[in-house]
Amino acid sequence: MSVFDTIIANLPEVAGPKQKRLPFKEKIKWTLITLVLFFVLGMVPLYGIGDNVLRNFEYLSIILGAQFGSLLSLGIGPIVTGSIILQLLNGSGILKFDLSTHEGKQRFQGVQKLVSIIFILFEAAIYVLMGGLAPGRFFDPANNIFTVTPGATTVALTTAQIAFIKFGLIFQLFLGGMIVLFMDEIVSKWGFGSGISLFIAAGISKQIVIQLLSFFDESGFPFWVSQTVPVGRLWSLIFFYLPDASYKDALLVIVSIIATVVVFLIAVYAQAMKVEIPLSFGRVRGHGIRWPLKFIYTSNIPVILVASLFATLQLWVRLLQNWIGNGNPVCWLFANTPFCFPGGYSGNSPVGFISVLNGPPLLETIIRSGWNWTIFGYSFIYVVLMIIGSVIFSIFWVQTSGMDPASQAEQMISSGLQIPGFRKDKRILERLLKRYVGPLTVMGAITVGFLAALADLTGALARGTGILLTVMIVYRLYEELAKEHMYDMNPMVRKFMGK
Repeated sequence: MSVFDTIIANLPEVAGPKQKRLPFKEKIKWTLITLVLFFVLGMVPLYGIGDNVLRNFEYLSIILGAQFGSLLSLGIGPIVTGSIILQLLNGSGILKFDLSTHEGKQRFQGVQKLVSIIFILFEAAIYVLMGGLAPGRFFDPANNIFTVTPGATTVALTTAQIAFIKFGLIFQLFLGGMIVLFMDEIVSKWGFGSGISLFIAAGISKQIVIQLLSFFDESGFPFWVSQTVPVGRLWSLIFFYLPDASYKDALLVIVSIIATVVVFLIAVYAQAMKVEIPLSFGRVRGHGIRWPLKFIYTSNIPVILVASLFATLQLWVRLLQNWIGNGNPVCWLFANTPFCFPGGYSGNSPVGFISVLNGPPLLETIIRSGWNWTIFGYSFIYVVLMIIGSVIFSIFWVQTSGMDPASQAEQMISSGLQIPGFRKDKRILERLLKRYVGPLTVMGAITVGFLAALADLTGALARGTGILLTVMIVYRLYEELAKEHMYDMNPMVRKFMGK
């Protein structure tokens, strides 16, 4: 065994259950425990943190399952980034993994975990050293002195002390990232679905409730105390915009709520579409089933990968601009292009070529300023990028997750299924599945990428991509819960399916 294989084999991991199948209640228990821990991590602040440049990037934090300024600052970003890079390397042939064998899959998963750990450490260092999550400090440029203020006393810090505080922040971020990595394993092995999907759905659901029903304003006071517009759009509409005749603001709130409902309904309908292949049991004459292949074949995975990639790129560019300034030629490439706004950064919104990845506020711009061809051009580019990214990651995911025709055919054969009127042969099933899997992979990815992009442009609550992801995650989780409950209620069904 090589040194590399030895490292992979000795990586820390969550031990899987010894029994073949966990009871329904046991899976529910571990899923809920992990979910509660996820929210707790988001409420634990980083010790010694001061300037939090990233605190206002709310949308990006939701997509990354993060809470900037807490132990959950990294979120799922390093895990998803590592997965994306490994899939690209495997798909391009630079790295080769034999995913048709158990050993090959184990090696792929081990390398994926190692890459994720490396990215946890790398992103933790980048966030701190580039000033995104900086130590508590005040900087005197005239005397080049760093100070912190514990209570009412100002204490000057040496360079070594500042370096020690930065190291402490990096360690806390690394610790939080590793906890998230293990939490993902807990959900995958002991719970329902995957931890990444669960964390995204939890963060977005929380954000939708806050955006719609929160009584508090931006400063954290109830709106009836501060007499300022609350975060909850429903209350802002009822108590501020309509009484004050702010019709454009009221229309924006109404449109965002309607867009949320429409995206929800379309996502549920698209998720329910499927193609059914008639199969028969070779040993039981006259009995058969219809094997379902969903129209959105790879579900929400491509959108998660694309949205996380876009969010990570925006964060890194923001950190780059914070570190070296907008006058640097690297930042100029982003800020001055024919397709983009000039100026580097405006408030909390990225400006420049990278701004396209944020999803331009198309409907808001039209309502406030009328039709604008420039914002329409940005919107078109965003839709195209989302579709292309979804298709690429959908193809890679099918090849690396056992959803390709060969793996599906092997699963059918092992379940005793075959095509009616044909002999029981894996090659025949594989040829049949190739007619469906390829087109469904591409068409489903195009559909889900278009829906996600279109939803973002409408300005729905918690952004359209987030709502689409949440609906698809919850729908898939519901299907898994229903299946597990059926197995618990009907032991004969479980035995027949070999579970």
